[in-house]
Amino acid sequence: MLSPYGLDIIESCFTCKMRADRIFCDLPTAALQSFEAIKYASAYPKGAVLFVEGQAPRGIFVLCKGRVKLSICSTDGKTLILKIAEPGEVLGLSATVSGKPYELTAETIDPCQVNFVKREDFLRFLREHSEACFRVAEQLSDKYNTACHEIRSLGLSHSAAEKLAKLLLEWSSRNGEANKQEPRVKMALTHEEIAQMIGTSRETVTRLFAELKKRQIVHAKGSTLLIRNKAALKALASV
Repeated sequence: MLSPYGLDIIESCFTCKMRADRIFCDLPTAALQSFEAIKYASAYPKGAVLFVEGQAPRGIFVLCKGRVKLSICSTDGKTLILKIAEPGEVLGLSATVSGKPYELTAETIDPCQVNFVKREDFLRFLREHSEACFRVAEQLSDKYNTACHEIRSLGLSHSAAEKLAKLLLEWSSRNGEANKQEPRVKMALTHEEIAQMIGTSRETVTRLFAELKKRQIVHAKGSTLLIRNKAALKALASV
């Protein structure tokens, strides 16, 4: 079924072709039937806010399609993007389980399909299905490992150029392009958003991209970035 945002909505988890590849979604039949009964499938446009940092947890959001920006904000308005969530991830999981406020803000950067489950329904679902508890533990462990990797990769970098180079290499790896001679990266974020991911200013990101293009390390073609000199980019990233 097509939604107003052009999404081909997946009505049932049983018919989702990507379920087997996703940690939380590949539940046993009985658990999946129970999950189907408590979920609310919704479509959101780009720029929709699913939940806000500090808000009391309403429940979980299973991202089926599209991508979601996860960020935190300081009291003076400075924003740091922690991650771009991909389909299959469960958002708001730790807050829903612990009962503590959402730790971050979740905002769609593409039209998205999301399965929402109210907190009380989800906690009852976990009590009744031990297999789902293991999947939740696996998701939380995966999020912890990813957070450690991000902190090591970006937090311990010495310069904005090194952080940007690492980010571009990581994106090419996620897209399955890492082993190609000239990997391609789809640039879905603005320079402002990339700056918020690596903790620098938009002006610095714009200047760094200009330098990379001048040195013919990357080449922009529309919204696609071609990494023409992977060795030079790796040298910048110190990997």
